[in-house]
Parts: sequence; C-alpha cells; structure tokens
Amino acid sequence: MWNKVFPQPADNVYRGHKIALWVFYLLTTMTIVRSCIHMFKHDGGAQSIATIPLDTYTNGGAEAVIFLFAYWGLSQVMFGLLYLIVALKYKSLIPLMYLSLILEYGGRFGLSFYKSLETTGQAPGGVGNMVLPFLCLIMFFLSIRKSKNT
Repeated sequence: MWNKVFPQPADNVYRGHKIALWVFYLLTTMTIVRSCIHMFKHDGGAQSIATIPLDTYTNGGAEAVIFLFAYWGLSQVMFGLLYLIVALKYKSLIPLMYLSLILEYGGRFGLSFYKSLETTGQAPGGVGNMVLPFLCLIMFFLSIRKSKNT
C-alpha cells in the first residue's frame, strides 16, 4: 500500500479508480474557490456564508475574524494549488493528497469538539467537516485500488 502512497517515481500516471480521480478534481476546485472567497469577499465569508454574527462584534473584533478568514484562505489556496499541480502533472500522488485531505477534514471535525464559534445558522463548512473525512477515506481506498484499465 505504501508504494502507492509514495510512488517511485512520482509521475502523471493515475492507477486508481476513476471516480476517486474525478472527486479529487472536484475537491481541488472546491478548495481553490473557497480560498478565494475567504481572501477576497468583503467579510471573508464569515457572516455571509459561515453565519458568524459579525454585526454583533466590535469593529475590531469583526475585523480580526475577517482577517483570520483571509489568512486561512491564503493557506487554503496554497493547498489548492498543490492539489492542482498534482492533478495536472503528478497524478500518481493522488493517494497521498487524499491522506492530507483526511487529516485536514478529520482535524477540523476533531477540533469542533474542543473549540466552538457562535453562528446563527448551519455553515456549509460544518456539514463538510462531518462528511468529507469519510468521503476522502473512501476515495483514498479507491485511489490505491488497481484500476481495471491499468
């Protein structure tokens, strides 16, 4: 299994199930779009999407949350660009990228039990944090499974 996660050499030949490849393309696009929203939307998506009640915060508090969302967006775009490079040039590394996605979304899910943030509704990210670790785990196993076409 580990030779599929760390292939020698890392090339552009994807050997796993096609559905895991297409889901990876979707997750890559989602990561890049989400990061741009966090960096460039006026509120970073904090209130307009994540339903954080910024209008109840002091100006400084709201600005701090918006800054942290933009800062988070910058780190997300870096991961998104890494995923894009893998999708275009190093498809054999897709299983490794699924492991990183499992760690990211699993970590978010775990953190939600220790840290909380007041919201006025259900944020899409909250649902994603519950679903995506399991989806990525399934996609990881499909990505290391030998495709019938190879």
